[in-house]
Amino acid sequence: MARWCYRHRLLVLLLWVGALLGVGAAASARGADYANVFSLPDTDSKRAYDLMEKAFPKAAGDTDTVVWKADRGSVRDGSVRARIEPALAKIGRMDGIGAVAGPYTGARGAAQISRDGTIAYAQITFTERANAVPQQLVQDVVDTAQGARGDGLRVELGGQAIARVQQPPAGLSESVGIVAAAVVLFLAFGSLFAMLLPIAVAVFGVGIGLFSTQLISHVTDVPDIAPLLASLIGLGVGIDYALFIVTRHRRGVLRGLDPEESAAVALNTSGRAVLFAGGTVCIALAGMLVTNLRFLDGVVIGTSLTVVMSVLAAVTLLPALLGFLGPRVLSRRQRRRLAAQGPEPEHTSGLAARWSDLVQKRPRVIAALAVVFMVVLALPVLSLRLGATDQGNDDASTTTRKAYDLLAEGFGPGFNGPLQVVSTDGDTTTLVKDISATHGVARAVALPPAHGVTVIQVVPTTSPQSEETDRLIDTLRDDVIPKAGATAHVGGVTAVSKDFASVTGDRLPYFVATIIGLGFLLLLIAFRSLVVPLTAAVMNLIAAASSFGALVAIFQWGWGLDLLGLGKEGPIQAFLPIIMLSLLFGLSMDYQVFLVSRMHEEWVHTGDNARAVRVGLAETSRVINSAALIMVCVFLAFVLSGNAGAAMAGVGLAAAVALDAFVLRTALVPAAMHLFGRSNWWLPRWLDRRLPHLAVEPAEEPRKAPEESVGAGGASVVHGFVRDAEGDPVGGAAVTLLSTGGRQLDRVVSLADGSYIVSVPAPGTYLVAVTAASYGSRAGHVVLGREPLVHDVELTGDEVDAVN
Repeated sequence: MARWCYRHRLLVLLLWVGALLGVGAAASARGADYANVFSLPDTDSKRAYDLMEKAFPKAAGDTDTVVWKADRGSVRDGSVRARIEPALAKIGRMDGIGAVAGPYTGARGAAQISRDGTIAYAQITFTERANAVPQQLVQDVVDTAQGARGDGLRVELGGQAIARVQQPPAGLSESVGIVAAAVVLFLAFGSLFAMLLPIAVAVFGVGIGLFSTQLISHVTDVPDIAPLLASLIGLGVGIDYALFIVTRHRRGVLRGLDPEESAAVALNTSGRAVLFAGGTVCIALAGMLVTNLRFLDGVVIGTSLTVVMSVLAAVTLLPALLGFLGPRVLSRRQRRRLAAQGPEPEHTSGLAARWSDLVQKRPRVIAALAVVFMVVLALPVLSLRLGATDQGNDDASTTTRKAYDLLAEGFGPGFNGPLQVVSTDGDTTTLVKDISATHGVARAVALPPAHGVTVIQVVPTTSPQSEETDRLIDTLRDDVIPKAGATAHVGGVTAVSKDFASVTGDRLPYFVATIIGLGFLLLLIAFRSLVVPLTAAVMNLIAAASSFGALVAIFQWGWGLDLLGLGKEGPIQAFLPIIMLSLLFGLSMDYQVFLVSRMHEEWVHTGDNARAVRVGLAETSRVINSAALIMVCVFLAFVLSGNAGAAMAGVGLAAAVALDAFVLRTALVPAAMHLFGRSNWWLPRWLDRRLPHLAVEPAEEPRKAPEESVGAGGASVVHGFVRDAEGDPVGGAAVTLLSTGGRQLDRVVSLADGSYIVSVPAPGTYLVAVTAASYGSRAGHVVLGREPLVHDVELTGDEVDAVN
């Protein structure tokens, strides 16, 4: 498939461009229909919601709030009313506004003024839901209301529709993430063209994935956070997958392979690992379905679809783009060095090689330091508290946060999250009296009954995110309502958030067990080992604990929140552990696959565990760390999204990826594998016979020991002459013998008469690459039996397309 895409590159590119434009046009025409559906069966808040929906059908539109405070005098003063009432009247006449309920009219208006008379609010009901209200209409409402401020009068607005206009421009976080990734890629490759390849692959994959998710939102419930999370994970994996393939391709070209052959080898090796890694990410995401929380179904659809499109782009679009670039995938300096000095040797040098040697020499010390570091970071997770953020967690400079604080100041901390006690039977008067007398209740008022249902509005004395409010909900359910002899249920946004957190916490162990088990099984099949998947499972748990510890310290304890501009501390979003664990387990499995697959390849060839771990770490640590750095940049960019859930997920995933790549995969995993020795690759024979075979790397014959090869007559040679187009000998040409997987087996320099001879370990198919200064490079497959093979090579002087 890689060769076909490489040779038909223009057709492949046109197909991808057509798909992106076609799906994008369809999505733009239909628009989005995102919906946050919290389905919590068998919970008290869900029963309260169902009763309220029957008795009091919800208004179709979103209800937002205008809050004002008089620094001097009262909001009842004529000077204040003269500024506020015309603004409210103008808002009420706008197209798209259903109703405006102010404090100066109606029987209930007086209740919208605080006891000290300094703060009041009005409720604005739009005719559409928050995500469907035109942005310009919301901005007009904000401008009109805030136009009344001044002369000691503060005016702020809160609500879901209002929050949309204070968010950064759409696509800002994605753009910042792409720019940061481009910088890292340029530093890693030193080539503008090579830098653009992963970016292009990610843009196509994420673009089609997001447009498809937008279309799917019309046929199933997809929450509005799904596209944000899909773009977050899609950009990360799309760039990373392309990075792994491009790195392998560049290495092949540097070692003398023809670009087409190198692309085929890269897709046959790293491309296989990408397919496997993408599959593990999708499986980890699908693990969210075991929680039976419908809110997460749309997240699974959106993120999985985007990952699938990113993988398809990496294995089809990328080889086509490689075909357009040819040797220009290398930097100019690398191309000049390749032409002057011939193919590079296979050995790895530099910082990665030195670090790999150090890990081999000091595995116990490095493993101990890594474990201590991760455990210290994981300690805050012991105080993890799940809940829901609201506009009280917004940045202090936003109008929604100011409105939230003004309402809390004028009407009490619990006013922003009232409870609804929905009663269908019993003495309502007694129930209201008992609720009012309960510790932690500021006031309780029964609304007029409808269809046999009475709703009691309960305002707590504490904020919606307070632990005391959670205890009050339990007290009402377990003690107050049964004691009053009533049939009632406690609902409201605060109660729903508490129940959602409880249900999530109860189902989290089953979810973790599911994705750990599936990951263990996949690695067991891929690497034919018990220790490798067991090590990966333990490392995943360590990474999860440490990343959640960092998340608790930042968002729950408030460490560094002001520095990051992320608002006020509060509980961790209840849905975040499941989403984060899915993505973390999928991404950490990626790094485990790329790291261990190279170790496994070396183990198959040599049977030397120490060498396998050393070579695997030396050759993959740099690209894994580059990939992780790109992920961290992309994830941290989502702090700019304006969405609290996406910002929290971005910071948590950035911490998780950084710890996983820089500490676990670079230090703890290789150190542990050195300590385990040959046990890393042990698998009982009876289990080996029963497991299906799934090759992450292409199958190659194991390298035999020299004495075994000679005794069996397996070793052989390839020999011949290197000549130019006129038949003259070419001396000093570099002749390299490689396996079909791109592994260098032997390398010699032709003599003055053009003759060469390279040794072959065993019969099979190999690749012979020849490069000489002032000549083009040639590479071709040779098939050997047990007899020497004559293979003459002709080099041309055409330097326009020297490698091709």
